[in-house]
Amino acid sequence: MALKSTIFKANLAVADIDHNYYADHALTLARHPSETDERMMIRLVALALNAYKLQDVCHGDGTLAFGAGLSNPDEPDLWLRDFTGEIKLWIEVGQPEDKPIIKACGRADEVIVYCFNHAAEIWWRGIENKLTRPQNLSVFRVPTLASQSLAALAQRSMQLQATVQEGALMLGDGTHSIDIELVRLK
Repeated sequence: MALKSTIFKANLAVADIDHNYYADHALTLARHPSETDERMMIRLVALALNAYKLQDVCHGDGTLAFGAGLSNPDEPDLWLRDFTGEIKLWIEVGQPEDKPIIKACGRADEVIVYCFNHAAEIWWRGIENKLTRPQNLSVFRVPTLASQSLAALAQRSMQLQATVQEGALMLGDGTHSIDIELVRLK
């Protein structure tokens, strides 16, 4: 018998000072049985960092939603689609293979990969040369200490505040907060 996903609910208040975007997002996250709390929270971080694109790219007429991710390799972890269904933003979390990333670059206007954990640098060194061509690809590394700290915020029901200022994210639950300064790899 297959294991079922664990459902998490999050109310995420985003204050993106860099992009003048302020909104509340009521989210449902399905954590795949093989997914860790750390990875699930990186997906949430990716949403917080890119929520402003709902306004800037889709002018409020689109959806920013979690994809099937681990359950379906043809869907991203997070995507932004406009009202016509066109994929404006494709986000992958972790250390994906080069071929799916290149395929995503052909399907979406913009592709972002958020890699994390201690092996991210090794993964990037092994894949970097294969990803030089796509101009619509960005790759960021979430520092290991920050990504590991995110797991502590994971609760079945979460009230989170995300503040983006000067490219950095501060994510907190009222008791604990984590500062995340991404490292741009591409």
